[in-house]
Amino acid sequence: MRHLIEVVFLVGYQHLEGFMHRLAIRREQIPGILRDYLVMTIGTLCIALALNIFLEPNNVIFGGVTGIAAMLKTLFGLPIGITSLALNIPLFIIGLKRLGGFVFGMRTVFATVMLSVFIDLTANRVDQFVQREPLLYIAYGAVLSGIGTGLVLRVGGTTGGVDIVARLLQQWRGIRPGQSMLIASVVVFGAAGWIYGATPVLYALLLAFIETRVIDIVLEGFSDGRSALIVSNKPEAIRDAVLHDLDRGVTMLEGRGGYSGEERAVLMCVISQAEIAILKKLIYNIDPRAFVVMTEAVEVLGEGFRPAKAE
Repeated sequence: MRHLIEVVFLVGYQHLEGFMHRLAIRREQIPGILRDYLVMTIGTLCIALALNIFLEPNNVIFGGVTGIAAMLKTLFGLPIGITSLALNIPLFIIGLKRLGGFVFGMRTVFATVMLSVFIDLTANRVDQFVQREPLLYIAYGAVLSGIGTGLVLRVGGTTGGVDIVARLLQQWRGIRPGQSMLIASVVVFGAAGWIYGATPVLYALLLAFIETRVIDIVLEGFSDGRSALIVSNKPEAIRDAVLHDLDRGVTMLEGRGGYSGEERAVLMCVISQAEIAILKKLIYNIDPRAFVVMTEAVEVLGEGFRPAKAE
């Protein structure tokens, strides 16, 4: 019996190695892949708990395919999990053709199925923590759902529905996933207004806004960085001040005035939000006529900020 188990294990291992070879998966990649699927599992569980603890018991409207499935439950009594899974099939086919790849397909199928399973498994099996306090259950439901969706998207998966649409728009137009999901949710809310009335829709808009902001934070992180572009007649003096007084790096770029045609040095540096006032004071003291542009840096990796590492 022991030898039979060893033979079965050996044959299974050889098949697994052949499968990995066909997918060009190296052994050292396996821990990262397993981590990604664990993150997707946690993310889908967060979404399901947000739905069944805070949102659905309090009749809160939510967007996307899950929101459509919830409306169908209200009208016809259909289970949300199975209905959302059925509605996701055509979107998954479109996403597979446009986004392509075995990895996308596997992760989307996994996340979509896990979300549907968790929604139905946790339905009527978890306590409702907050009732009769709309702002509380909307805020906490939005944050928990946003964290879950952000985790799934962060590791390259989707939960189907508008997540796929968001990935497509991000690829084609560079639109943030949170923004495109907010637009899709507004469309669903317009239809939900005929069923639930105006007040629930207004709460749903607040839910969608908070959720999409949380999604973008999970995907991009909290950014304390600010990027500064400085055009001045005294670039060397400003450079020295940034290097020595602010203790920040600075890059000298070559620029040409569009109107005057004159060659100008353009300084670029990245600072923290707390250093904005200090930098402006340094620049003003050296060259009050300097032209300065400050922008928010979505993410800053490297010396003086977060270390660069693979996700």
